[in-house]
Amino acid sequence: MEQDRHATGMSIRRRVLGDAHVDRAEAQKSEFDAPFQTMITEGAWGTLWADDTITLRERSMITLALLAATRNFDEIPMHIRACANTGASKEDVMQALMHAAVYAGVPCANRAIKLAKQTFAEMEGQAE
Repeated sequence: MEQDRHATGMSIRRRVLGDAHVDRAEAQKSEFDAPFQTMITEGAWGTLWADDTITLRERSMITLALLAATRNFDEIPMHIRACANTGASKEDVMQALMHAAVYAGVPCANRAIKLAKQTFAEMEGQAE
């Protein structure tokens, strides 16, 4: 079962984040952080993200709102880039971040929107 969850997790992780991102993360994995990498691959990707109760698009939106609300800004660019793979549009992202503004505060949403704008510009090959 754990092998299946790990394989499923790696598959979903690659589908959402892309092969290049996962390959970089795997190449940087060390003996020290290997248990953590296994935990997030099996738990977050192999269980939560693999559940088909809601779509990957919806999970992207929820994740971005939660990252903004909890002020975990370092993860936002990665999940903005993942939207290209999950089907979450710029409009979806803005709605998720506006939701975070109302329920978690304007300053956290403002910072997340700034990061989203920068990341979308980078993805489109524009400097901002």
